Amino acid sequence: MTATANEFDASTLTSRFSDPQQLVPELGDAAAALFKIAGNGAVPRGTVALVHLRAGQLVGNTYLTMLHTGNLRRAGVPEEKITAVASWVDAPYFTAAERVALELVEAVLTPNPHGERVPDALYARAAEHYDPTALATLAMVIGQVNFFIPLALIGRPLPGVSPAEQWRAAAAE
Repeated sequence: MTATANEFDASTLTSRFSDPQQLVPELGDAAAALFKIAGNGAVPRGTVALVHLRAGQLVGNTYLTMLHTGNLRRAGVPEEKITAVASWVDAPYFTAAERVALELVEAVLTPNPHGERVPDALYARAAEHYDPTALATLAMVIGQVNFFIPLALIGRPLPGVSPAEQWRAAAAE
């Protein structure tokens, strides 16, 4: 039986890239800078991870969704909260600051046919919860996950496989 676009055959799933950092050595410096920004303490690490998970969901990438779900689990985030990220708008598990961060990542990644992606009202709500440094950091957190989205979509890393193991498996082929 031949797999169609709507069928999934895990036995034939492979990464398209070998280690991107080996292919483009400058990637390591850029990624390290982005991780340093995301971890500067201006935005809680849990919020960073929630934003990253929502971005993976929004672009429909299983690798990113599983990676960031695992990160949240390892950080001790309750399963109910992790599961509710996809439907955060009506879920009772998020703080007001987390909600506005999730709203921002959705605004950035989702086209708005009726106006600005990040209107003044959304920015004002975000500014109620984040100081200027935290807001700039949050923008960079969204940028950080956006930096990796093309690698995830084009390179098609294997869901559930750590980045270190991911590229070892592809390089061995």
